[in-house]
Amino acid sequence: MSIEIKRVSKSFGKTKALNDVLLEIKENKIYGLLGRNGAGKSTLLKIINNRIYATDGYVYIDGLDSVENDKAQKDVFLMNDENTYPSNMTVSEMLKWTESFYPDADADKGLKLAEKFSLDTKKRFGSLSTGYRSIAKFIAAIASNAKYTFLDEPVLGLDAGHRELVYKIILEEYSDAPRTFVIATHIIEEVSALLENVIIVEKGKILENDSVDNLLSKGYCVSGDEYTVNEFIKDKNVISTEKVGSVKVAYILENKVTGSMQNLDVSALSLQKLFVKLTEERGE
Repeated sequence: MSIEIKRVSKSFGKTKALNDVLLEIKENKIYGLLGRNGAGKSTLLKIINNRIYATDGYVYIDGLDSVENDKAQKDVFLMNDENTYPSNMTVSEMLKWTESFYPDADADKGLKLAEKFSLDTKKRFGSLSTGYRSIAKFIAAIASNAKYTFLDEPVLGLDAGHRELVYKIILEEYSDAPRTFVIATHIIEEVSALLENVIIVEKGKILENDSVDNLLSKGYCVSGDEYTVNEFIKDKNVISTEKVGSVKVAYILENKVTGSMQNLDVSALSLQKLFVKLTEERGE
């Protein structure tokens, strides 16, 4: 079972936000959806969750067409920066409301999570600070028990302690009752330890879709004098280069060579560094 995104494109006037996206999101995995601002991440999530419609292409949720299909949409939940809850609704009412749309939702779970965040569930959603609005929406997402849970910038406005608690809860939920989480975020360093798979979006297209382990096993950088580095990278998949004084640094994405690397310094790449180098604007 999975979510299949088949040749999905989305245009806003003359701007193409998504371009022929072909993707499969499998069940019981934690994905990171990474991309720079305007890359198309949020647009893709909204299309999957029937918030907006694709210009072209189709989305199937466990084989069911996602568009205007309650049977399909009951298995997906999107938390994002949109305030879809009435301002005068209390947090506890939000959780009860979630139960009415999601058959597996558990309002009591949401109330227990609210205690962990010191969130007063009698408060109205409209009166909450930016951080606590994010917390309330995150709690509703977790309490929905949706088979595919999408979290678009879930730690927006949260302090370090609350961000850590969000990540801990995601891991606990996944461990206790596995389901699919797709986390779209700019704070890659913090979430990298949670992720099993990474989807990198750039200019409306899927740039990479792979396991974290596989990507990190292939990503590395070499540095040394310019001539030696240039000779080494002649037949390599180089994603970026830079000069630091007299030293040249090359960032490579392919299986590491096993031969001699004499006079070169070799180091691994973090997920964040790999993402930055894959998506940075190239100069002339």
